[in-house]
Amino acid sequence: MTKAKVVVISTGGTIAMRYDPVKQGIVPAVTGAELVEAVPPLKDICPIEVMEYSNIPSPHMTPKIMFTLAKRVDDILAQEDVAGVVITHGTDTLEETAYMLDLVITSNKPVCLTAAMRSSAEISPDGPKNILDAVKTAYSKDAAGKGVLIVLNEEIHTARDVTKTHSANIKTFASPFWGPIGYVDNDQVIFKRLPLGVQKLNINDLVEDVHLIKLASGVDDTIIKLLVEKGVKGIVLEGLGRGNIPPGVIPGIKLAIAKNIPVVLTTRVHGGRVLDVYGYEGGGKHLKELGVILAGEISGQKARLKLMLALAQTNDPKEIAEIFVD
Repeated sequence: MTKAKVVVISTGGTIAMRYDPVKQGIVPAVTGAELVEAVPPLKDICPIEVMEYSNIPSPHMTPKIMFTLAKRVDDILAQEDVAGVVITHGTDTLEETAYMLDLVITSNKPVCLTAAMRSSAEISPDGPKNILDAVKTAYSKDAAGKGVLIVLNEEIHTARDVTKTHSANIKTFASPFWGPIGYVDNDQVIFKRLPLGVQKLNINDLVEDVHLIKLASGVDDTIIKLLVEKGVKGIVLEGLGRGNIPPGVIPGIKLAIAKNIPVVLTTRVHGGRVLDVYGYEGGGKHLKELGVILAGEISGQKARLKLMLALAQTNDPKEIAEIFVD
């Protein structure tokens, strides 16, 4: 019987870049086929099919592209001869694409994102090894049903927990507080724990006009008021600690809620949940009483994506809050 294949989808990023002497910098230049050709051991794992989806720098990725990619991956995984999918991606927005796919893809087959911190123009590029490990993981039956996974530096992380922690080091991706769920050791894909709370949203569109604001000491509601005046569809606030904010932001929040613009609260802290603990002005409990939606334990950038999807399903704040129950 013919072995099932893994489909490698290339989207761009540093992993697909080379140095351009004219522009004097690294730029998109490597095709998906060339990425796979640079990893000869892949042929010993399983048949590989390459699909060139895009070749863009990671900051050029958009929620709409992520959403469309998720739907395409679902179609590919529906094919009987496909064991899993590997997506090569840029590191800057990898965690966002992974989370969007995690929410939208309905198949239980493995989907793994991988990337590189070093381009082929540098000494010891990490892309080839990361691709090899990602294919091993996507081909592993043990990876099924665990949601979208991120495979880099021999570690396996969940889309929900992972974040980029360093601008240059190859050990940049981490899952603060929780850690990876597994690792790749030579030819073995080893899982040490199961991901909990994998969420799927059966949605056929998204609302992109959602904005993220990072808060800091002493800030006011200037930006929120500008967004309300613009008539945006949703606002996500990255608050402090447990989800607390400076009091100067509150008038803008009240204005947004009065205009039926949902306001979602998360935290700028890497680990832990926002919670309605503090009852003082600007505390999480006070904000929840005002109608602010608590995002649980996801980052601001991921909460923004979830709100985009939620708004495509409902405008009811109570229903949106249910989607954000963590």
